[in-house]
Amino acid sequence: MKTRVITAAVGLVFLAVVLAFFNTILFDLVLTAVCLIAIHEVFSAMGFGKKQWYLYAVAVPYTLLIMLTTTPAARILVLPVSFLVVLFFNICQIAQVHALDFGKLTGYVYFSGVIIFCFYSLIHLKRMLPFENYRYDAIYFILLILCFAWGGDTAAYFAGRAFGKHKLAPVVSPNKTVEGAIGGVAGSVLAGMLLTAAYTLLSAGYNVISIQMRPKHYVVLLFMGAIASVLGILGDLFASAVKRQVGLKDYGTIFPGHGGILDRFDSVMFIAPFVAIVVRYFFYVL
Repeated sequence: MKTRVITAAVGLVFLAVVLAFFNTILFDLVLTAVCLIAIHEVFSAMGFGKKQWYLYAVAVPYTLLIMLTTTPAARILVLPVSFLVVLFFNICQIAQVHALDFGKLTGYVYFSGVIIFCFYSLIHLKRMLPFENYRYDAIYFILLILCFAWGGDTAAYFAGRAFGKHKLAPVVSPNKTVEGAIGGVAGSVLAGMLLTAAYTLLSAGYNVISIQMRPKHYVVLLFMGAIASVLGILGDLFASAVKRQVGLKDYGTIFPGHGGILDRFDSVMFIAPFVAIVVRYFFYVL
């Protein structure tokens, strides 16, 4: 437990430093590096190694293209390059039909796509809400994503220990309970509300957010928190199901006491795109 607490504290300090450089390319580079580490964790989880280096090698420039390019000339390459990447994996399967397991290859490709979708959603929030026009709105929504995910995780853990009786998914994750999941929903909603209240108070003295938070926004946040919590549980269970199938306890060791990137961000995987979609199409039209 001590190791987990120390790692969490160091992680929060690192997060604060990264957010301090939010309006620079450093933020994008850090997210891209984290994304690539997570993809490598899946690469290793699928049992691939030095002999299959080309499977990871092709993912690196593709991830850089998705995560870092901003000019129209570069973004127009995304569709044709995506086609070439898919074609490449198909050729690999044909050329190594006896050596390359189709299930592992498709698992690697699918899971990597989910990871890129997740971390790109965070960068997309930054680009969609430029600092010059929206101040710190993007940081607020990124922190909201983390509050929904980690607030729900924490509440689910303690609620499950205190009240857990009915197993949620005993085959995939024996320790998760229905009662813990309900506590997780409450925790996500509460964490989101507390963050929003803090931002609102800061806005009274500082120009930190462009949205004038009204009761209707809190109602939306309540539903967002509840849905995000369920998505967080699904992300957690999905990552656990993959680990169980490939026989892993953790995806990595980069976070002592917590595991790898995916062990810490599994609940963020589906929450980040969900929040980005809500912000893009709904939140600012209220």
